[in-house]
Amino acid sequence: MADAAVAIADAEGLAALTLSRLAAQLGVRTPSLYHHVDGLDGARRAVALRGLRDLGTALRDAAVGRSGPDALRAVADAYRAYALAHPGAYAATQRVVPAEDDELRAAAARATEVVFAVVRHWEDDEEELVHLVRAVRSALHGFVLLESGGGFGMPAPRDASFARLVDVQRAGLDAHAAGRPASS
Repeated sequence: MADAAVAIADAEGLAALTLSRLAAQLGVRTPSLYHHVDGLDGARRAVALRGLRDLGTALRDAAVGRSGPDALRAVADAYRAYALAHPGAYAATQRVVPAEDDELRAAAARATEVVFAVVRHWEDDEEELVHLVRAVRSALHGFVLLESGGGFGMPAPRDASFARLVDVQRAGLDAHAAGRPASS
């Protein structure tokens, strides 16, 4: 069921995932789905869980054996590649994770912990680290959201723009670690 839900979300968008569409994909009647999933929320949760697990694995694999700037670039590239290859599953990962859903929270934490590990190269204070991780994730998310939504109509190559984004993130992290504002 999760495979079919992810396939629909990735091919047609997360909003296209409905129980009737999922049932048709699986060749069953819609009421039969309730034996496997708790309604549409359950189907979307399955997509989010798969997305978080797969994104976490992609980020972890990209970071293995790397540190500092090399890890940042590799993780950023993996993040972008995953978001572009799996737009529906990626969109599902952006939902607020309910506090009572331990399985979903663990998958979200696993993906986020990789970014924390990478950014820890520049900052070890836990509170400050949270701010820096939010900045990095926001930049990456913003880029892939604009890119996947067709928001880059200018003729410059998107790969070069993405490389600049990562360079700017690195420069900001370097400046932060050096104790001066990034604009200096």
